[in-house]
Amino acid sequence: MAKILIIDDDNDLTEATKVILESRNYEVISADNTKEGLLLLESENPDLLILDIMMENKAAGIIISRQLRKNPKFQKLPILMLTGMREQTGFFFPGETKNDTYLPVNEFLEKPALPEVLLEKVENLLRK
Repeated sequence: MAKILIIDDDNDLTEATKVILESRNYEVISADNTKEGLLLLESENPDLLILDIMMENKAAGIIISRQLRKNPKFQKLPILMLTGMREQTGFFFPGETKNDTYLPVNEFLEKPALPEVLLEKVENLLRK
């Protein structure tokens, strides 16, 4: 059974995402802030990270993803960025092309993601 860590400050969205993932028998753990999330990354060794962008310092998810890609322990950890940027700003994110230096994640989805789309992305990332 794959273990998935969700780091997102929107508790309602986290709980809904947990229900979707647990319906496929994934083990799901979560943190509602980056400090707790980084501690869980170290202690729990998840198989996949679902990460929000805008948290306590607005670009926290981008900062964490960059830190993880510099850490040999987490360089290969699949990261799915789940963001509400379009809803909050009116702009598509990350735009036409994804820049791996600016946004070093494997996939991204806009909130709220349809359950079947979320599950498909998760399954594909875990297969790689």
